[in-house]
Amino acid sequence: MKKQWSGIIMLLLAAMIWGGGFVSQTEGMKYAEPFTFQGTRFLIGSLVLLPVIAIRDKMGNSVKPVTKAQKKHHWISGIICGLILFTACTPQQLGLKLQLPAGKSGFITSLYIILVPIFGIFLKKKIRPTIWLSVALAVFGLYMLCGMGTFSMNLGEGLTLLCAVAFSFHIMYIDHVSPGADGVRLSCIQFFTAGMISLILAVCLEAPSIGMLRSCMIPILYSGVCSSGIAYTLQMLAQSKTESTTASLLMSLESVFSALFGWLIIGQKLSALELGGCALVFAGVILAQLPDRKKFT
Repeated sequence: MKKQWSGIIMLLLAAMIWGGGFVSQTEGMKYAEPFTFQGTRFLIGSLVLLPVIAIRDKMGNSVKPVTKAQKKHHWISGIICGLILFTACTPQQLGLKLQLPAGKSGFITSLYIILVPIFGIFLKKKIRPTIWLSVALAVFGLYMLCGMGTFSMNLGEGLTLLCAVAFSFHIMYIDHVSPGADGVRLSCIQFFTAGMISLILAVCLEAPSIGMLRSCMIPILYSGVCSSGIAYTLQMLAQSKTESTTASLLMSLESVFSALFGWLIIGQKLSALELGGCALVFAGVILAQLPDRKKFT
């Protein structure tokens, strides 16, 4: 029981850190361009994980690739994860640049938890009836978040929805390649890949400078060290101690924390209609993660 509670506490901390990450990204967009911020953040995240890998190797808690085939698997899988991660995070970062509230961004992003089982249909996976109710709740919640009246999204909301779609593919790919691989190594490689792509685009499309990075150093360090390095490591450690359904429910709380921190830290407020939409999206996310009752009969 003590082991289970330690896992729950670590996942709650991870969800809180990720929720705060939406605020740090929002603040960072006031001073830095999207690709500059994103590239620096991911490279910092990659560097933070290097000592974590060394410590895990020394303690014997990692899956250290020994053969050429194992090393090749880690590098190829990590690079592909990085490409998908870049595809997922870029529209989210651009959406925040367009002043989409951190809370709204968090709830729209959390839709990936519902999209994963839906896309599983194409992999011939059986979909539980409750998933379709989850989809109905989330879609109507999204309708409320976008203002009702006519179902139209502004550019920031549309980009963030694309982010949720891309993150669902990211999760499915990791689920495919993670057996037999070391998750922290894969994450380190994916952060490095996404960071390098972002910085290349920053040099080509933006005008990165030391002054720009210095002006938003705190948001960048939070996003790189805390959101990427610390929170991911907490997730890795916690999931070995926590049942998968419980873990998913706890991690989905990042959307709640994003709205809470957006209000407390930077004064972003959502209307009553938008809060109602958030509640329906969150209800859909929670319902999608509940286990099938047949498992208990």
